[in-house]
Amino acid sequence: MSTATITSKGQVTIPASVRRQLGVKPGDRVEFVEMGNGVYQLVAASRDIRALKGRVPKPAKAVTVEEMNETIQSRGRA
Repeated sequence: MSTATITSKGQVTIPASVRRQLGVKPGDRVEFVEMGNGVYQLVAASRDIRALKGRVPKPAKAVTVEEMNETIQSRGRA
């Protein structure tokens, strides 16, 4: 387990081993994702959006904007 110290300015240096595993370099961005019960996950947020291509299959049926809006409205009423 890696540890770090918070500075008086609220800054934290991410240990080198963690940076290597995340694949982050100086200038890259990271996100702190709340998992609940005071637990956060550190996620590299600097990946190119194009890396996601092909991860989600195309839907069997195209959905219209009107259908999307209707679904959003119906779920907002629940």
